[in-house]
Amino acid sequence: MMEKYVEFRKEMQDRIKKYALRIVRLFQSLPTTDEARIIGKQLLRSATSVGANYRAACRARSPKEFYSKISIVIEEADEAMFWLELLAESNIVKATLLQDLLVENEEIIKIIVSARKKYQENQNKQNN
Repeated sequence: MMEKYVEFRKEMQDRIKKYALRIVRLFQSLPTTDEARIIGKQLLRSATSVGANYRAACRARSPKEFYSKISIVIEEADEAMFWLELLAESNIVKATLLQDLLVENEEIIKIIVSARKKYQENQNKQNN
């Protein structure tokens, strides 16, 4: 069981890091307009925070710390989704160019939400 968890954790760390690198490259390619840079910086901050907080969750010292950090991962990923949508809907970046990132962002959110829910269920079983 523990081996499966370690494998999942490593796969998610790698996946989230690749996602963050894609966001970095997107930011580097944005137009130099004020609105593109402002939205881009917000996206860059939230998307890279997903990875940093996921790693912190994996090294949590307590169940409460894990739950807190994994909740931040979800919050930051949702914020990144907002900025990606804004880039597309404002036509700063063609929506078709962002589609894969939007899908990846949504998948990461769903996976982490599911993992948090399963973790909470396991904690509740242990406490009963």
